[in-house]
Amino acid sequence: MTQTAADLLAPAGRLTTGEPSLDRSVPALVLKVGQYPVHSGGLGVIRTLGRLGVPVYAITEPGLTPAVASRYCTEAFVWHATGREDPVQLVAKLCEAGDSIGRPAVVVPVDDEAAVLVAEHQAELSSRFLFPRVQPRLPRKLASKPGLYDLCLAHGVPAPTSVTPGTFDEAGDFAVTATYPLVVKNAEVWERRRRPVVPGTTIVPTEDDLLALLTRPAQDLLPDRLRKSPRSQSPGVILQEYIPPEHSEDWIVHLYCGTDSASQVLFTGRKIRSWPPTHGVTACAYSVENSQLADIARRFCDQIGFLGIADLDVRLDLRDGRYKLVDFNPRAGNQFRLFETESGVDVVRAQHLDLTGRQIPPGRQVDGRRIIVEHADLPAQFAYRRLDKNVTRAGSARPAHNTTEFAWLARDDPFPFVVMVRHVIGAAIRKLRKRI
Repeated sequence: MTQTAADLLAPAGRLTTGEPSLDRSVPALVLKVGQYPVHSGGLGVIRTLGRLGVPVYAITEPGLTPAVASRYCTEAFVWHATGREDPVQLVAKLCEAGDSIGRPAVVVPVDDEAAVLVAEHQAELSSRFLFPRVQPRLPRKLASKPGLYDLCLAHGVPAPTSVTPGTFDEAGDFAVTATYPLVVKNAEVWERRRRPVVPGTTIVPTEDDLLALLTRPAQDLLPDRLRKSPRSQSPGVILQEYIPPEHSEDWIVHLYCGTDSASQVLFTGRKIRSWPPTHGVTACAYSVENSQLADIARRFCDQIGFLGIADLDVRLDLRDGRYKLVDFNPRAGNQFRLFETESGVDVVRAQHLDLTGRQIPPGRQVDGRRIIVEHADLPAQFAYRRLDKNVTRAGSARPAHNTTEFAWLARDDPFPFVVMVRHVIGAAIRKLRKRI
């Protein structure tokens, strides 16, 4: 199917058979913790609800951000939060935002900290916001890398073999016998902001690299009064089995779980490129129905009693043919707009319908959709060309697609793209100045 420039820039949902009827009297609030204005997932929430007439409010950083620039953003509440604050302070600020909105709003977390905050403070927030009544401690356990691994083991869900050292000495002992490369991640959801050891998912090629990484961590980032003896404290990381790209495919699952089967939607897709390459955030992905993977995700959510929106990263290990759950993010994923049903429902629209007492119209997943996250996919394309010269990736083949959704660029809402470019260029210049 040939696409014109107008097709590429058209608002999402044009290939669906209809649009769901949302309750426009109930607003929504996009909630995130931390200072990172270039976040296309939050913009996606603003657009997907705003296009259907729902007033959408957003928590944003100071200054002009892409979220603020959207024509569909009703109002922004400026936070200076970093994730190091006491959660009680953040709840108080969130209640102030709820009071300003003036009526109960559907809250949509777009990072793990926000999801944990809402789940663990339901009593304080329930008079101002609508949200799924998930078990209060479950989102924290799912966002925790060791917690997720424990749940996978308990419920028979395949996952990369993982070890969580309790002390630096334990990590050093493990490093001697480990198989390399290894994947290193910050273990706990709040600690990745308060005491980060690695900037994100990090691949460590050798024992020396692992030991060097663990002996110079965020101790250097902490003031003297907060430093402890590095040998006696937890490294704060999880060490995972590395599944090489030449023997794997990356898959994603996005879902919304309500209180009954009629209020559930689930989508599956293939991640083709990520940034950083092979282990970062989605840069390019395709909607591809996968009934086997859908059954695994649905069964796991039923077993643990999960409610709400979730974004799952799954790696198909071609060496043993098993889908291995890598991450379970209990909130709206950055690329959720890749997925819609034939009725025009995505996971955010499903949550709004369910929490406002409206039926989620039935419909199958629309396959043949592609999403490109521009600021991530541009460097990713160059990196993958170089990678593919050296390694034949198992998941490099592109599925068929007939429509493309851009994370930033939209004909009906052009200004967020311009603001995003400004932020990306500004960040690149600041990074370059630090090197000079």
